[in-house]
Amino acid sequence: MVYFIGAGPGDVDLITVKGRRFLETADIVIYAGSLVWVEHLKFCKSSCQHYNSASMTMEDVVAVMLEAEEKGLMVVRLHTGDPTIYGAIREQMVELDKAGITYEIIPGVSSFTASCAAIKREFTLPGVSQTVIVTRMEGRTPVPKEEDLELLASHKCSMAIFLSVQNIDKVVAKLVAGYGSKDVPVAVVYKATWPEEQVVKGTLGDIAEKVKVADIKNFSQILVGGFIEGDFERSQLYHPQFSHAFRKAEAPTVEK
Repeated sequence: MVYFIGAGPGDVDLITVKGRRFLETADIVIYAGSLVWVEHLKFCKSSCQHYNSASMTMEDVVAVMLEAEEKGLMVVRLHTGDPTIYGAIREQMVELDKAGITYEIIPGVSSFTASCAAIKREFTLPGVSQTVIVTRMEGRTPVPKEEDLELLASHKCSMAIFLSVQNIDKVVAKLVAGYGSKDVPVAVVYKATWPEEQVVKGTLGDIAEKVKVADIKNFSQILVGGFIEGDFERSQLYHPQFSHAFRKAEAPTVEK
């Protein structure tokens, strides 16, 4: 059995209870060493074998899984954040399907939600945005033309941009064109929940320079949208005059 587990964004306590339980009992752990905090490995049993996938190909990773299956060993494939977002796990699962090896995905806390928590905000504010776009800038790996950053920004939704801070100037240029303004709030969160976490706030007009001054070049989320700063409407969910299946609306207050 192979378990694809989300280790969370950094802080070792942000792995799920279920994920930690399987990590503690694993015979083999293949971890994304360039992103996963090695502190997670302290929870493994002493006999557990560790493989750092940063220097491995997909074929290398699958070979370890196949050998473990032959020996009846349990494998944890430990990914950063949530493995279903930029985890490159589908290609691994295809190979496991071919080999008839069963697997399970255990979700984790993504860095984009951890980054929003770091700036103490909420992506979905009434009257501001009810949609979150999770995306990345094209680089060595392209994106479909329909998902160009400028086109996505034109929806003026809340945005969480992965793997792109190294191209901050180009990111900003596309966002300005899409949003139609340089005044849109932006927060760049470097290594959310890690001890070295850093937050840089600004607008599309000045965030690129601020990021350069902070010497941030990788491991960051770019959060964009009116949810970061500005007015918003009160939620209907907890409004006393809004009824739903679990609560009746109160009578409106009549002013004398």
